[in-house]
Amino acid sequence: MKKKNIIDKLINREVIYQQGISIDCVVFGFHDRTLKILLNKFNFFHKWMLPLGFIEKDENMDDAAYRILKKKTGLDNIYLYQFHAFGNTLRSKSQEQRDILSKMGIDDGEHWLAQRFVSIGYYALVEYSKVNIKTNAGEELRWFNINEIPSLYSDHNSIIEKALSVIRSQMRIIPAGYKLLPEKFPLSELRIIYETILGRELDRRNFQRKILASGYLIKLDEIHRKTGRKPATLFSFDKEKCDKALQSII
Repeated sequence: MKKKNIIDKLINREVIYQQGISIDCVVFGFHDRTLKILLNKFNFFHKWMLPLGFIEKDENMDDAAYRILKKKTGLDNIYLYQFHAFGNTLRSKSQEQRDILSKMGIDDGEHWLAQRFVSIGYYALVEYSKVNIKTNAGEELRWFNINEIPSLYSDHNSIIEKALSVIRSQMRIIPAGYKLLPEKFPLSELRIIYETILGRELDRRNFQRKILASGYLIKLDEIHRKTGRKPATLFSFDKEKCDKALQSII
């Protein structure tokens, strides 16, 4: 597909989108004992970026975020949290911004895509195995280990850092692994998620004591056996308690 066909959907759509506002999504997943982030790339620009989109004029903001991510992940029931607005004036006036518009064939400074945008940040927690990545021609979506994120477009690295900061503050209320882990999991995987988000190692016994005391986990009469690792007891989340806690931070 030619470049102009990839971007035609955007260039002449100002009539349906709310101008000046965009949505950037930080999508977290967990796979192979590693926290991951989903990034987006287009064949006409060299840098990766967060999955993003725009709000239709007759659309609620949250509905727009769900719509954008359903198109990317194939998921209907995604946990989304609106965590910050990014409105630095320089984010819409950078050389990168001019370069990407030029490659899209937009040289008119009055075009709706060339105007200043305030971005609303959402983070999403998804179960990795359920994601069915969907892309258009000329577009790529890929999971990156959180410790291997490249230099991204615009302020998207800072947006990821802000999302992690907000999640850290919420860990006092809700287990960080809720919505990321499968129905049954060993405690070691939940600890890895905590360690990754906090950026430091945690004492195994102390973590186990505290997380079990929180009341958010249910110990199962099942053992996790995997080649090369010791058998481990499996746990699940108490969904009623966790969902109630999630509602308290919305």
